[in-house]
Formats: sequence, C-alpha cells, structure tokens
Amino acid sequence: MASFARVSGSVGLITLQNPPVNALSFAVRQGIVDKVKRALSEPEVKCVVICGQNGVFCGGADIKEFRGPMFGPPLVPMIHDIEAATKPVVAAIEGSAFGGGLELALGCHYRIAHSKTRLGLPEVTLGLLPAAGGSQRLPRLIGVPAALDLITTGRHVTAAEALQLGIVDQVTDHNTVDAAVKFALSVAVFFSPGKPLDARRISMYPCGLSSDLDDFFEKAMQKVCRGARGAIAPIACVQAVRAAATLPYAQGIEKEKELMDTLFASGQARALQYCFFAQRAVGKWSMPSGACWDTSKTRPVHKTAVIGLGTMGRGIAVALAQAGFPVIAVESHKKQLMEAKEAISGMLVRAAKRRGVTPVLNKITYSPNMQSVANADLVIEAVFEDMALKEKVFQQLSGICKPGTLLCTNTSGLNIDHLASQFRNPELVVGMHFFAPAHVMKLLEVVYGPRSSPEAVATAMTLGKKIGKVSVAVGNCQGFVGNRMLEHYLEQALFLLEEGGTPELIDQALEEFGFAMGVFRMSDLSGLDVGWRIRKAKGLAVPDPTTGQTARVHQGRRYSPVADLICEQGRFGQKTGQGWYQYDKPGSRVGKPDPWVHSFLEAYRARHGLVARRIDQQEVLERCLYSLINEGFRILEDGIAAGPENIDIIYVFGYSWPRHRGGPMFYAHLVGLPKILERLEHYHQAHPDVPTLQPCNLLRKLVASGSPPIQKWKEVMKRLDSRL
Repeated sequence: MASFARVSGSVGLITLQNPPVNALSFAVRQGIVDKVKRALSEPEVKCVVICGQNGVFCGGADIKEFRGPMFGPPLVPMIHDIEAATKPVVAAIEGSAFGGGLELALGCHYRIAHSKTRLGLPEVTLGLLPAAGGSQRLPRLIGVPAALDLITTGRHVTAAEALQLGIVDQVTDHNTVDAAVKFALSVAVFFSPGKPLDARRISMYPCGLSSDLDDFFEKAMQKVCRGARGAIAPIACVQAVRAAATLPYAQGIEKEKELMDTLFASGQARALQYCFFAQRAVGKWSMPSGACWDTSKTRPVHKTAVIGLGTMGRGIAVALAQAGFPVIAVESHKKQLMEAKEAISGMLVRAAKRRGVTPVLNKITYSPNMQSVANADLVIEAVFEDMALKEKVFQQLSGICKPGTLLCTNTSGLNIDHLASQFRNPELVVGMHFFAPAHVMKLLEVVYGPRSSPEAVATAMTLGKKIGKVSVAVGNCQGFVGNRMLEHYLEQALFLLEEGGTPELIDQALEEFGFAMGVFRMSDLSGLDVGWRIRKAKGLAVPDPTTGQTARVHQGRRYSPVADLICEQGRFGQKTGQGWYQYDKPGSRVGKPDPWVHSFLEAYRARHGLVARRIDQQEVLERCLYSLINEGFRILEDGIAAGPENIDIIYVFGYSWPRHRGGPMFYAHLVGLPKILERLEHYHQAHPDVPTLQPCNLLRKLVASGSPPIQKWKEVMKRLDSRL
C-alpha cells in the first residue's frame, strides 16, 4: 500500500509501505495510482515527493507475483502517468532503488538520493529485462554505452556513481525526504502553471549515438554473447537498448514488451527465478532430528582461529578478517608462515583497494604455535587433506581448546564423524567446506555428522552468512554433496576419452551448455595431482605388480586410469605447463590442444583393444550431466540433502553450473524426468560395467508418480518414506 500526507503546506508526500523492501506488489501499485491521482487533483498540492517506508525506497517488483497471473495496475502506464503529471514529482531515494523501483524513479521528474543508496536494474539476473520503461528511459538519460553496461550486467551502482552518470540529480548525507521536499518546493516555483515539464520527461529525450549504430551494436552484441554463455536475457537487453536508440519511444516500449514476453515464458527465466527462491530456502533447513538450525541458539563467536595456512587456510583467514573477526592464523612451519603472512597481507590490501576501504591487516595475528588458539571461540582446521594429519590436529586441539569451542574442519570429503571422535566434545564438530579461492567463492557446505548439535550447525551457518557465504547444510558422507556428484561427472568424461573423445571436444560441449570451464580445463586449473593423490589413497591408480599397468576394472566396475597415466608423466596442469592441454609456460592460463595427448589416447586405445568412435556433443552432455543428476537423486534418497534446491544452490555457487539452467535437479525437471530415466537406462544397457548409470530408485518412483514438478518432489519423497 501507499500513504499520503501533505507536508510543508503544499507538498504531497506519497510513502510506499510494503516491508522489508517496499516491493511493487498489487497493493503498492494500486496505492501509488490512487495517491498520485489525489495529489494531482488537490489544488493545495503544488508538487509531489515519492519515498519509501523505513529508509528503503523500493526493491522492485514483487517476484512472488511472477508465479501466477498478475492483477492490479500495470507498471508501465502507472509510470507513464507519473511522468505526464502537470506537477513536479521528486523521488526521494534511500536504501535501494532496484528494478521496478529505479524505473519508478526514472518516471519522476527529479531524483534525490542519500549517499548510501544503491541503484540498479538487476532484471537480467532473473532472466528478464527492465520492462517498465527502464530499457528505454535509461539510455535516453545517461547515454547508450553506460545504460547498456548497467542493463546487460544488472550491476548495482552507488549514489556517487549514479550522480556521476546522471541517474540522480542530487546526493545528500542528510534526511533524504526533507531534502526532496525542499527541492520539490524550489522546483514547484519554477514550474508554475503555464511552464511545462517536458524538459524533465525522460521519454521525450533524444537517444542517439555519434558513432555508427550498426557497428556499435554489433560489437556490443558480440561482447555480451561471449559473456552470456548461452543465457538469452543479456542478448534481449541489447536488443531492447537498440530499440531505444533507433525507434521513437512508443515503438521502443512495444519492442521492450515483446522481448519481455518472450523472456518471461522461457525456461531460463523460470530457472533463474527458481534459483532466487532456492537461495533463500536453503537457509531454513531442519536437521533429520527435527531441530531447525535457524531457530537454534548460536554460540557467540568473538575470536576465531585458522590452522594451516596453505591456499585454503589463507583464503579463509582473509574472509574472516574482512568480515571483522579477529583471527589467529597458525602455521607450524616458519617459512610457510612468513610466506602466508605476506600472501594474506597482499590479498587484504588488494581487496581493500577494490572496495575503497582501509585494509584490516590488524585483524590477523600469526603464530607457529597451536597453543595460541586456546581462547578462540571457533577454530577452523584447514591443514592438508590427509586423515592421519587431521586426526593428529584434532587430538591436539582436544587438549588446547577452551570448553565450548566450536571446531570446524575444512575437509572436502573426509568423514566428519570420525574426526569428531578425536575431539573431546564431538557435538561441537562440524565441517565447513570452503571452495577455492575461499575469500571469493560464495558457497559454503556446512557438514554435520550424527553427533553434531543443532547449536553447532546454527553457529557455523550464521558465521557463513556473516562472512558473505551462501551456506548450505548437508549430511555426512564421502564427498558430501558437491564432490560426491562431481566424481561421476568426471568419471564419464574419462570414459568418453577412452571411447574416442578428446579433451577439447568434451570441454566445448560443456562450455556451450554454459559452464565457465569444461571438465578438463577445470582439472588443469585445479591441478591433476590433487585428484591423483585422492585416488591413490582409495587404492585406485595403483599399477598391477605383475603387468605394471593400472587395471581398468576395480571391484567389478569399470575404472579409467587415463588421468593417472597423464599424472605419471608429470603433467599436472597449468602449474607444470602441461596437463590435458599445453601452456606456453608453467602458470599460464591459456591452454591449447596438445598433439601429445591425442597421440597418447590413440596409443592407450590400441593397447587395450578399444576402437575409437565418433562422440557427439549430445552424448557428452547426457553422459556427464545425467550421471551427475542421477547421483543427486541418490543423495536425496539418502537424506544427505534436504531437497533439490540444496543440491542446485551448491552446484550454481560452487561448481559454476550455469545459473540460467537452474542447477542440475531443476535442469532434470526442465528436461523431463521420463527422458532422464530413459537415457540413463539406455547408457546403462550400453555400459553395464558402470553401475552408477543405473537409474536411482527415487528417480524411478518420481516418474511412476507422474513426474511431479520440482516443488512437489519433497511431498512425493515423504509419501514414499511413509510406506516403508
């Protein structure tokens, strides 16, 4: 809703009221229409100020209304009527003006913003475009290049940048509404009856480019297509801005609507909106015991500690310090400690420079002595991924940590329950699986074992939120959720190499699907030796003593030793300048197809009597993605993840799954569960020695239940559980 009051005698103050962000719901839109009509009809009102309740202007459309038919006044004519008003209308912008909120402000004749306000048109991140005139007004106001940047990326700008660009007319450090009222009174005198407001109606501004339009937009489209990786919304945004630059406003609005209608009906928009809601849903999961972590009492965390200052430990220390936590950083090897101190300081300085703040170097205390963590409230162990080493650290900490200290391990897949048994308070042990680089990557898997208390999970989840992570609580099993699924994705990629594929063919298929990197480019970046070490610890990647060759069958199932053989040649990826690709020098980021790898694969196939066949991109996607999805269903069946949205958020934020595909489980829903089932059965029949291709029981039961929409999977799972 919206309220109306007359202030300073002649100013009609319209206040949007829909906490927490004053979203433009049906009631708010109706309120704006009614109150604007009232303000314009009252002779005493000479000008109008529109503001938001509780220090927030407007967060945009009410996204919940996207799920069904929209009722009430549409935004476009509502904003047109504001712009056409015969009395000056001023937007008093505080907090945020996003999406439809900024479009509402652009319909006003003037915009006054508080210095701490952020503004933007983020619709592209939901698979849409700013379709309440934003794609037509913003280019007319600030120019095509600047508007194109904001609309195609969805990035937010500060009030200072908005002033520089020309989005707002004035920035204030004081009460924004008071400033807007004062401003409105001053312009009301200028625009007395008989002096039209056309000069302040953005839709009437010319919109042109001095450069060649065709050339400019061709280059812009090429740039956007490269970054979109298959997403259609950024491309539609370019087309909408082009309409603003080449068509009269009325025709541009029609083009904007046509493009929006296409996007709104697309699977990509549904996927992106699903991600929006899924990200919020994963923060409200209850444990199998029935305890809800988000309603459980948390332990106070004033002082933190990180043990082990390798790549992960350094990133974790930076993330904690940047969030304002004092950190005791422990590394027992003095040389590594000095190197870590230098590296962490550099990371903090660079990050502070980017954000325009002072580096928080004083937040971190360095020590070679484990005893220094004795007073920490929360300790994160980040030593090398080796069970024996982690056991030793946990045993030491059991005698050092004060009572009540929460102990977290940054393992990527080791048994949390076993580690907890090494600590005197196993109920205070949880996993905090960060993703490299830990101070940048948004995902945090919070792993609980059967002994972990709701209080411990709640504390870890809350800490994750405070350091800017998207935290997802998951159960304890080998690889947890993300790495457990990834194993099958990687396995299928290696099998495809054996059968006739090449690293670049497989990577190209995955990158065209929307991944930032294909599986082999990703392996080269992270280092092939990491996986090799893990496989050897599992008893894989070990040559047969009689033949000297690594077996292609392990415990009755197919195994590919191709990656192990590559590692035996000292080819560990970018760090050595050679891996699945070749690099100009160690550390280089640009990989080229390597003839040596092609020759190696040909010799490998010949040695094992394998006949290469043509592998097409569709098979690559089905084998790699459907096997990963199948394991996702097993994880749901095992109760390791609470629902499909937990898995999807883990993959979007931790494994670069393309957001416009919604996550692996949503993608399965979009493709259709019967098709996923049919293709898995096909591939399992073709490869009976790969048991993980056999469709999961839960998948079969969902199909037998009529393939319900993803939002109904939990209901089906509960019904199935109740029959056991």
